[in-house]
Amino acid sequence: MKSRRFGRMGWSVSELVIGGGIVGGILILKDEATRRAALERATAAGINWIDTAASYGNGVSEETIGRLRPDLSPRPMISTKFRLAPGDLGDIPAAIERALAASLQRLRIDRIELYQLHNALGETAAEGRLAPEHVFGPRGVVETLERLKEQGVIKAIGFTAVGESRACLRAVESGRFDSAQVYYNILNPSAAWERAPADWPAQDFSGLLAACARHGVAAMNIRVFAGGALTGAMRHGREVAITDGAEPERELARADAVHRALGDSHGSRAQTALRFALAEPRLACIVVGLHELAHLDAALAAQAAGPLPESALSRLPALWARDFRD
Repeated sequence: MKSRRFGRMGWSVSELVIGGGIVGGILILKDEATRRAALERATAAGINWIDTAASYGNGVSEETIGRLRPDLSPRPMISTKFRLAPGDLGDIPAAIERALAASLQRLRIDRIELYQLHNALGETAAEGRLAPEHVFGPRGVVETLERLKEQGVIKAIGFTAVGESRACLRAVESGRFDSAQVYYNILNPSAAWERAPADWPAQDFSGLLAACARHGVAAMNIRVFAGGALTGAMRHGREVAITDGAEPERELARADAVHRALGDSHGSRAQTALRFALAEPRLACIVVGLHELAHLDAALAAQAAGPLPESALSRLPALWARDFRD
């Protein structure tokens, strides 16, 4: 298992990170033996990080990690996330402190490596998004997290870079976050671009990875499988679009076009998608969701095979330029 530098924190983090979310769901939906086997096999393979959130299974993911992590050797680092509800905005510090205390209790730890804002960002607080004043204002999210960091309860602070692209870029450019969870996959690689085409059919995250690199912000790759569209598996009902233009049916059609262009010579569909992300050096790690133990084995094999070769990567720009049409 190769490692990458985690931004300005300087941590050595495995290229693959286990995601504890509901889309994969292995830490939430499976029996205890499967959950244990997944974490034991992951750590034995060199994966040294698990990423979760309080909302994943309404705390079940954190509880699973807290229950099983003491038996893992070496023990992986942990990151989790909190989400503010509209009723929390009147006293953001108190809401964050309550959420952190609950997460630490479920995780059975007294401090955590990385604590992350899970809300989408925007210019206003509409549709569950946080406005700049809630994030950067007095008694806001960043001020509260920085205080908790100074107290040693958390070592680093991060955010999930979804919502309005300009707001996500502003958060990185502020220099106050240590990490950002960046949407990046073979169907929407715009975070790696300087500028997207004028008629780009998906959400445009252009400049985000460049900004992360400039400010030493660790970019954690999320949705490498586009919510399952890039795995080739049957729909399971847990698919949720988190970006503009990423509706499940549309994503499946785009994934089919990628498969027709690249074929099976680079592994399965999921392995091809993972190896595409491995080719982006500005990513600090790739968060991989699993549903079966076989998915872990396949991900490890893809990581061992390394990034997609240039012969495959060079075929993709033309596909993106024509909106995945054959």
